[in-house]
Amino acid sequence: MKIVDMHCDTVSALYRMKKEGQGEHLSSNSLSIDLEKLQAGHYCLQNFAVFVNMEQTADPLKTALDMIELYEQEIQLCGGAVTPVYRWEDISRNQQAGKISSLLTIEEGGILKGDMANLQMLYDRGVRMIGLSWNYPNEIGMPNLQRDSQGNPLLTLRSDEGLTEFGIEVVLEAQRLGMLVDVSHLSDGGFWDVVQHCQVPFVASHSNASAVCGVSRNLTDNMIRALAEKGGVMGINFCEDFLCTEDKHQEGMLLDAVIRHIRHIINTGGEDCVGMGSDFDGIPGNRDLKTAADMGGLASRLEQERFPARQIEKICGENVLRVYREVL
Repeated sequence: MKIVDMHCDTVSALYRMKKEGQGEHLSSNSLSIDLEKLQAGHYCLQNFAVFVNMEQTADPLKTALDMIELYEQEIQLCGGAVTPVYRWEDISRNQQAGKISSLLTIEEGGILKGDMANLQMLYDRGVRMIGLSWNYPNEIGMPNLQRDSQGNPLLTLRSDEGLTEFGIEVVLEAQRLGMLVDVSHLSDGGFWDVVQHCQVPFVASHSNASAVCGVSRNLTDNMIRALAEKGGVMGINFCEDFLCTEDKHQEGMLLDAVIRHIRHIINTGGEDCVGMGSDFDGIPGNRDLKTAADMGGLASRLEQERFPARQIEKICGENVLRVYREVL
């Protein structure tokens, strides 16, 4: 069983740790993802997100480029065991060579600063997926996170505000370049604009099912069906708050919730539209799925739940690889 994970924040975590003087590396660290854990989890491909909090940096583009430089350095320190990929042929070649592929992504389209030339520049630096938003409005559109007058998040309130003119241009240009469009965090209105304007499969790299856990970060059933009709895929997010509202401290509860989300997505959109998007190193932690090394346990649980072997292969990686084969 080979794992493909569409989202982690390991690069951003390493960047923050480096600024704090901690000398941890991608090859081995105290985080949820490093080379040793990826190998133990039998990974085929890991997406590495460059996440920039727009409220905490004066120059988000420069911060993103600094993170990309760190990513490149850390990949080199892995001695060829983890290899960057830029097109489908690279992934296929790595599979045959038994190497782990790494795909560079952006989480927060605001780093473009409203300038389309920056999208081309990021593509040239190796970025192959762009998350259009995070939790703040940007030049592309709105997030699906609303706040009250004191700034507190309203986790169940959804936004119908769509993409801006620039946002639609970003979607079109990303298609032309061969860069995946990622709608996780995006408003409902923005999602439907992507459905209208994206002529190739797009992804929700780390989003769950709203019908199972009714927070605005998760996709509604209509969204799941539309994503599936476009040939896209959504990655199951291991964040506790996006998995369930029950007592999360009970042993096994979170893994049970992961299974419920997967089953619901298959029943709603079919077996071809669900994959993995752990959000490792960007979430506080999941008691049942702590690190990349635990992914084999999830595959075993799917077997115990009598998911067909064909579906398990698709969930763990083949669905995402199909989309990458079509778009990259």
